[in-house]
Amino acid sequence: MLTIDGSRYSGSGTIVRQAVAFSALTGRPIHMVKARVKREKPGLRPQHIRVVQAIADLVNGEVDGLSQGSQEFTFRPGPLKTGRHYHWDIGSAGSTTMLALGVLPVLAFAGSPVSVELRGGLFQDFAPSAFHLQQVLLPLLKSMGCPAELLVERPGYVPSGQGILHLRMTPVMKSFGPLVREEPGDVTRIWGIALSSHLEERRVSERMADAAQEVLGTIGYRTEIEVRHDTQSLQRGAALALFADEGPGVRLGADQAGALRRRAESIGKHVAKQLCQEMQSGATLDRFAADQIIPFAALADGESRFIIPTATGHVMTSAWLAELFLGAQIKIEGQRMVIHGSGFRPKYE
Repeated sequence: MLTIDGSRYSGSGTIVRQAVAFSALTGRPIHMVKARVKREKPGLRPQHIRVVQAIADLVNGEVDGLSQGSQEFTFRPGPLKTGRHYHWDIGSAGSTTMLALGVLPVLAFAGSPVSVELRGGLFQDFAPSAFHLQQVLLPLLKSMGCPAELLVERPGYVPSGQGILHLRMTPVMKSFGPLVREEPGDVTRIWGIALSSHLEERRVSERMADAAQEVLGTIGYRTEIEVRHDTQSLQRGAALALFADEGPGVRLGADQAGALRRRAESIGKHVAKQLCQEMQSGATLDRFAADQIIPFAALADGESRFIIPTATGHVMTSAWLAELFLGAQIKIEGQRMVIHGSGFRPKYE
């Protein structure tokens, strides 16, 4: 059994999600200690518990010590034998995108198409939005040989959550192909989605879009932002996501959710400035995708090469776990990252 110190590097839920996913794929049991010990509310939260349970569902795993606030648990995976449909409800406004990121590496090797319904929060701080997962990460996975589709059925926000995502995975046939994105091209399009729920009378979607377009317009960019007014969410809320397409295969994203006393205009300006920072960094992956892609590149057969904005704690966390479980060779020199993948192929029951 491999002991995983959850306080290393980012000390975040990323360690929980990725360690359990790698455990499930490799068949190596783990003992997690100091889970999220550095966080304001240390230990496991509902979304972390749900991702461990979800991965256990996929491999008939056994879990001990899984409870809210716990900093220690064990996970013993069984054989990978997935079904065709799953339904996982976090039961809070915990991030469904983080839950999806946890199960995606396992679902990628499911052996047959799998559909998943996820319920919880879709837009909140400290997690990439459902739009980012849909428009940035999933196209990258498709280019690596693993097509997936994501549909937002119902938005969900803090504090009640209750959003609904539908994820459909077509697994890789042999192994992931490498991802090579060594140089950003010229900006060909800047676009986005301004979403608000039950706030049409306050023009929140329009105000977010106008503020973002004003910031980007001052530096010479024309921005196409789709304005959406939702009435399906069970509460009020808002989110803005912006994307920059730079030549073939490079897409950078930035986003922010609404929050109490956070004005629509401040959201628009914040997201626009964040996207500008991503573009100015010269990176071929944005700050979210930079660490999210590492598990898949580490599983791939071949050498992945790309440029990241900076080596964050999340990047270092993902690299550490990929080397530990898969033996992938990862080198970071400045902003350049090179990953020699393991060419992973699962053993099915």
